[in-house]
Amino acid sequence: MGSKPTSLRALNERIIQCDLCPRLRAYCKEIARTRRRAYAEWEYWGRPVPSFGDPKARILVLGLAPGAHGSNRTGRPFTGDGSGDFLYPVLYDAGFASQTKATSRNDGMQLTDLWITSVGRCAPPANKPTPEELRNCAPWLDQEIALLRHLHVVVCLGRIAFDGLLGHLQRTGRIAARSAFSFAHGAEYTLPDGLHILASFHPSLQNTNTGRLTRTMLLAIFHRARKLATLSASKRA
Repeated sequence: MGSKPTSLRALNERIIQCDLCPRLRAYCKEIARTRRRAYAEWEYWGRPVPSFGDPKARILVLGLAPGAHGSNRTGRPFTGDGSGDFLYPVLYDAGFASQTKATSRNDGMQLTDLWITSVGRCAPPANKPTPEELRNCAPWLDQEIALLRHLHVVVCLGRIAFDGLLGHLQRTGRIAARSAFSFAHGAEYTLPDGLHILASFHPSLQNTNTGRLTRTMLLAIFHRARKLATLSASKRA
């Protein structure tokens, strides 16, 4: 991956050009070529999806991977699919997003105090990246977190994101083992260096349509994230 980028913008430019996973690159390109009938007029993004948000964010939202006809189409995390249709209205209500609808990279959406990324940067078949593919993406997360200078809280959306964060924390020496961390909706941990971790069920249609994750549940997570970020920032001031 060469020398480390010195800004989040430069990192995003590197991510977009990544071709480490032949299976994922072939799948994303094929989806972009064939398209879904409802999006026949769209020019799909079809590349690794860059992160999005406020570079000065105190809160990081960590997801799984782009959706084939969502982020792989629009080129922005949680934009253009059911998960984003559920997430962004919650972020708006919590005061992090400038609008409730996320439809494209050019829809005017702005985030305040929040940065959104994922452990996988390419849409995987059946929403299941392989362990090797996740390992290939891991250095991007390491570099990204290092560049988020004001970070106080990480919200992990789903178990794979949670495990991905724990992997990062082990690689960077911030935790010695994962045994003290268990995934559950609402689980909360604070590291010795002050970083707060919050876990949530992923806002996938499988979870939201069945009521496993409700709007109230997810909104509570982001209200808690804001409170922890504010408390942590005041202690470091």
